[in-house]
Amino acid sequence: MAIAVIAAMTLTACSNAGAKNTKEQVHPKAVKELSTEEFKTRIYDFTAEEMVYLSDKPAIVDFYASWCGPCRQIAPILEELAIEYGDKIDIYKVDISKEKKLARAFNISSIPAVLYIPVGKDPVLTIGARQKGKFKTEIDTILLGK
Repeated sequence: MAIAVIAAMTLTACSNAGAKNTKEQVHPKAVKELSTEEFKTRIYDFTAEEMVYLSDKPAIVDFYASWCGPCRQIAPILEELAIEYGDKIDIYKVDISKEKKLARAFNISSIPAVLYIPVGKDPVLTIGARQKGKFKTEIDTILLGK
């Protein structure tokens, strides 16, 4: 009897692990985390004489830290927005605890700090948590020119 219970628990655990992986494949994380080196090749090479935006698509960069409550509050909102806006914009995040040089390069002293980067225009830095509606308004006006 005990062996049957252990076997059933093992099968259930394996079954749940498989379901979790399937769910992750269906809904992958849409916000991409960037290291300093990735930032320099995808967004801006902030060590160059002139910073030139390196993408042809508008982007958002969320400067955050895992210990920051407001940062944790907006993280799922940014994931939802990345899925909703799809290929229209890219959304990235940078952990300032790991990427201190990058945070200093953009004078990030308060978080969450969200950098909106429209194509062909100056970037806009906002500080503080926002509701989803406010993010959508900023995306539509700053990034998409609606």
